[in-house]
Amino acid sequence: MSTLAQLLADAGLPRLEAQLLLHMAGGGNRVTQLTWPEREAGAEVAQRFAALCARRHAGEPIAYLLGEREFFGLDLAVSPAVLIPRPDTEILVDTALARLPADGRALDLGTGSGAVALALAHSRPDADIWALDASPEALAQAQANGQRLNLAVTWRLSDWYAAVTGEQFDLLVSNPPYIAADDPHLQQGDLRFEPAGALTDFADGLSCIRQLIAGAPAHLRLGGWLLMEHGWQQAPAVRELLSAAGFIDVASWQDLAGHERVTGGRWR
Repeated sequence: MSTLAQLLADAGLPRLEAQLLLHMAGGGNRVTQLTWPEREAGAEVAQRFAALCARRHAGEPIAYLLGEREFFGLDLAVSPAVLIPRPDTEILVDTALARLPADGRALDLGTGSGAVALALAHSRPDADIWALDASPEALAQAQANGQRLNLAVTWRLSDWYAAVTGEQFDLLVSNPPYIAADDPHLQQGDLRFEPAGALTDFADGLSCIRQLIAGAPAHLRLGGWLLMEHGWQQAPAVRELLSAAGFIDVASWQDLAGHERVTGGRWR
């Protein structure tokens, strides 16, 4: 019968990943694994661990295997129905928080797991946060996260602005599908397992951004901001689209790697 140490050594995975998967399989938490490495795992634990390791070796994202991902200090449940929250998107949250007025209203378009909307609601309990998604499965995941975290967000099933006719906000935020249909990264790494509709617009990577910009004026209060995450090479094109649509104070913000990752503008 294998010990915890033997299972970890034979996993063929980065140690932290192996430790997390062993914990999920019932092999104790990391403290147990480090303190009592000689503990026997048991046949059922070993079998579950082997199955999880096999899925990870096949490329399945660790976040989907664990069923959760931390984002902006919040533990979010995730599944293949939603995009895995990434650190780059925290730049979008930081930029949004700096522009959300006291008691303001914000709308997260294409919320997925609810990561951005819930981060805003957690950081600004005074604000009225709304979020929408066109996928019923994604919206259900976001609502479940909101309920578990006890954070108040108004959820809507909606294809972009369709379900918020007549509503106006101080801030519109979105991490839309922005990968071009022919981008080879869609066939690599974690992206192979994530929902295609949350990654690509099945066009040039800018079509959803154009829709967001076109619909924004009807839903922004005077002086309100539209902020969007985008690909690391798309900032110049997004700035041009915002300026052409009449937005002012158009600017881009960099991620931790120094790439322009978020672009936005203020409605005059």
